Amino acid sequence: MIEDLAPESRDAGVPAHFGDPLREQRLLATEAGLVDRGNRGVLAIPGADRLSWLHSISTQHLTALRPGQGTETLFLSPHGHIEHHALVTDDGETTWLDVEPGTQSDLLAFLEKMRFLMRVEPADVTASWAVLSLVGPATAKIVELPAPAIAPVPGPKFAAGSVPPLPTSLYAVQPAFGGWARRGEFGVDLLVPRDAVDAVADELDVPRAGLWAYESMRVEARRARLGLETDHRTLPAEVDWTADAVHLEKGCYRGQETIARVHNLGRPPRRLALLHLDGIATDQLPPQGTPVTADGRAIGFVGTAVQHHELGTIALALLKRNISDETPLMVGESVAAIDPE
Repeated sequence: MIEDLAPESRDAGVPAHFGDPLREQRLLATEAGLVDRGNRGVLAIPGADRLSWLHSISTQHLTALRPGQGTETLFLSPHGHIEHHALVTDDGETTWLDVEPGTQSDLLAFLEKMRFLMRVEPADVTASWAVLSLVGPATAKIVELPAPAIAPVPGPKFAAGSVPPLPTSLYAVQPAFGGWARRGEFGVDLLVPRDAVDAVADELDVPRAGLWAYESMRVEARRARLGLETDHRTLPAEVDWTADAVHLEKGCYRGQETIARVHNLGRPPRRLALLHLDGIATDQLPPQGTPVTADGRAIGFVGTAVQHHELGTIALALLKRNISDETPLMVGESVAAIDPE
């Protein structure tokens, strides 16, 4: 039985599960499964100045990015707060941005304001391109992964290329959610024409998994999502995005002063933590934004809460940095504990 996410969900439009969310999690953890993430926004930016232009207005070093390479970047407010997060892949003619669902219109509006006389043509192509994610340790047996590129300095975060025998597809090969990298497991994000999604899925012939399974693995790996584990004042260092999405030695960009100050002085005001929750029923997970309290005082908020196939009920939360791992916490009426790892 396929169940779609509720229309009011930010992830509406893709399957939540295919009948057994916990079995689908185990599939992603031990083998490989295909997840429909077609609700994500996709921007395409052709034009001769695309990389130097994006380099000048985002946090990542992009001028040396070569065809078949990719990375992550952020677009910040003047005060250094995160406004947009994007995966970036270049194919030699077009730079593709893969962004959070529903954020592509605002990001495109910002890019249009910053065009000036640059030779770029940013466009929202979400209606014609979709993201699929092939996740799990068996990924390399299903698609041919490219050898790591000889990287310029700074190097790309992942490789990209066409998926044989699907030459219209692009993929970004990266450690799945970062945290899995230490176990040698990888995931592949496929950017495919929306009208070819079914054909690609049939060609890959991989069991399907829903977004609930994907999100559970993401929470386990402590990977933040914009708008869930972030708010209007979140700094990159608070959600561990500095290493992945910020180049600390590149030239000036909006919000750089705050990034440099936090990097040099250390100790951003908040930190991302994994919580174990006690006494919460599967169908009563705390919604995003639920306060986390200590001694009756709010010290942060829940981002994403999930039912994990091994860990039980867990959640990502953004907490005040001075809260120790041993502090007794509450989420609503439930006891919560910080995972010290």
